[in-house]
Amino acid sequence: MSLELFFESLLVERNAAANTLDAYRRDLEQLEEALPAPLVQASTLALRDHLRGLADQGLARSSIARKRSAIKQFYAFLRDEGLRSDNPAEALKVAAAPRPLPKILSPEQVDALLAAADQALAEAAPDSLPQAEALRLKALLELLYASGLRVSELVGLPLSALQAAGPLEQAEALVVRGKGNKQRLVPMGRAARAALLAYLPQRARFLPRSLAAQAFVFPSSGAQGHLTRQRFGQLLKDLAVRAGLPPEAVSPHVLRHAFATHLMHGGADLRVVQSLLGHADVSTTEIYTHVSNQRLKALVTDCHPLSASAQA
Repeated sequence: MSLELFFESLLVERNAAANTLDAYRRDLEQLEEALPAPLVQASTLALRDHLRGLADQGLARSSIARKRSAIKQFYAFLRDEGLRSDNPAEALKVAAAPRPLPKILSPEQVDALLAAADQALAEAAPDSLPQAEALRLKALLELLYASGLRVSELVGLPLSALQAAGPLEQAEALVVRGKGNKQRLVPMGRAARAALLAYLPQRARFLPRSLAAQAFVFPSSGAQGHLTRQRFGQLLKDLAVRAGLPPEAVSPHVLRHAFATHLMHGGADLRVVQSLLGHADVSTTEIYTHVSNQRLKALVTDCHPLSASAQA
């Protein structure tokens, strides 16, 4: 019962994303199974042993850090609600996980993906389902790379977001609702706009009878009413194979990273990139400055006369 109250508070009071709720639920149910006593009665020692056991199993430090966060928030909730007089998780410590540099694609690799999407479209028979699917994939790809949307924001893009932008033929940006139910403005660009205009007449092919699906730009017969993240990820990997790229190197999140990194390489301000990505904290966005710095170091090493003479 205490778990359900906790998840209800995360949803109602903090407006937590569905993915966060799912991850925390898995983490806390795993803890409940591992504890010798009921969840509400857990001791600091038992919680520490649980996390240490996960580390001994080889679980990544980033995953352990997330589980620790879920555990601390849960027991803080119990204390605040008077269900416990203390928070046994306060003393838990996990070494901070090093933040890895994001995987990205070069502009040339993105061009290869776009060219592969165009090729798939050219090969499809006119007015066929494969043609409609190719138009949808091209619209998804162009919009993702032009705007840096999270994949959940992209596949779940409401039709109202296009309608609010005014006449699509002239629209240059979209207002999207992201994490924490916060709205932000994202760019669209001519290529993405043209791809959407080409796809929208085919949208009806993907509309099931479900009324919920009517609300989405990319509807589907699935339970959510729109194309799933998993399906879009698979379509991207298939496209990567067609483009001659390793499929494991291509994902919606990698394209979001590419959007941000290519902006930084082009001289975009860090705060602007933060706003476009919808990051609440600029420290999350700063990872892209490290990527840019690595590129600058490589340029100096390869192009500076002294570096070239040292290598000769």
